[in-house]
This record gives sequence, C-alpha cells and structure tokens, in this order.
Amino acid sequence: MSKRIHISTMCDMLMKPDPVDLVVLTKHGRIMEMNNCIGLTFDKYKGTRRIKMLSSGECRTIRDILVMSINGCEVMI
Repeated sequence: MSKRIHISTMCDMLMKPDPVDLVVLTKHGRIMEMNNCIGLTFDKYKGTRRIKMLSSGECRTIRDILVMSINGCEVMI
C-alpha cells in the first residue's frame, strides 16, 4: 500500500527548493511523469503552480488539484 499525503503537505513540499518527482494529469487527460522538478511560483486564487524540470530546464504550469503523486506518495484532496 502506498503512502498518502494531504494536498497541503504537497504544497509545502513544492515551496521548498528540494527537487521532487511528480505524476500529474494533463488537460488532455494523459498522465505525465515529471522527474527532478522544483516549484517556482504559485497562484493561490487560480490554484496553479509553475514547475521547472531541472534536467531539461523546461517550465510548465500545472494545477495543484491535478497532481496525483509526489515522490511516490499519493496526494489526497
């Protein structure tokens, strides 16, 4: 059984400068794995967050509610 964490704990983890691994549902319904990423900024009102993948330097905007797991831990709402 996998470990589960609350979405507020996930937000706290993304505020720290430590790299994390994420599994996110995209707007097209696909599951995307992002390895070795850090959180840059977040918008509390929109519920979005800017993520930077350290391996490629690519930046993406994701919704907090669509994060399925972080570092192998399932995210609960």
